[in-house]
Amino acid sequence: MTRLKERVAIITGGAQGIGFSTAQRFAEEGAVVVIADFDQDKGLQSEQALRNEHARCKFIPVDVADRTNVDALVATVKQEFGRIDILVNNAGITKDAMLRKMTPDQFEHVIQVNLSGVFNCTQAVAPIMIEQEKGKIISTSSVSGVYGNVGQTNYAAAKAGIIGMTKTWAKELGRKGINVNAVVPGFTETRMVETVPQNVIDQIKSQIPMQRLGRPEDIANAYLFLASEESEYINGHALHVDGGIMM
Repeated sequence: MTRLKERVAIITGGAQGIGFSTAQRFAEEGAVVVIADFDQDKGLQSEQALRNEHARCKFIPVDVADRTNVDALVATVKQEFGRIDILVNNAGITKDAMLRKMTPDQFEHVIQVNLSGVFNCTQAVAPIMIEQEKGKIISTSSVSGVYGNVGQTNYAAAKAGIIGMTKTWAKELGRKGINVNAVVPGFTETRMVETVPQNVIDQIKSQIPMQRLGRPEDIANAYLFLASEESEYINGHALHVDGGIMM
């Protein structure tokens, strides 16, 4: 299938988890995939894995919290591939703590990566997409950003901010031919939940109508839909992919 044939897609945090599943799906659909990630070792491994599947891909190391770094990433992609069609703002970290114990550094670091990083990447690619009069910008929020979550003041604040930015950018950029949307994953089987005790995981599953956690490919398929021409009239939407946990 070629739903993204020859489209150039930047996926931040694309070296593992949801990001790598997204890179795989996009490559399967004919996209030129740029894996942008802070982890150089994982990034190179992921690039090789996709090339082994005959995908067109490139790994570029980036710290999304560093604007100079982001500008260099975008300039490299534009120079090498001539265009940027899709941006998936997927990079994110957690530094959980209860409010009374959360340090200013814990709060700021998560905000810098999860919120400022999305701003940096989107602002950097927007002029290119405006010039093209077409583009897809998709950012990763979370059910924690919609409903809150104990011990995640920083993470919830950042993910809530992403929804606000998404709706704002949709209003600003929609007239330029650019679709801006967000995906709102529920609890998903990634490295971030590996440290959660099994009894807590079981409790979470019991609250989900589908009785399971999300899989990275569940989120990747949502990204694919929003990146494809099938979503041409969807703009400013926050698509929940959470098994119905908060209905």
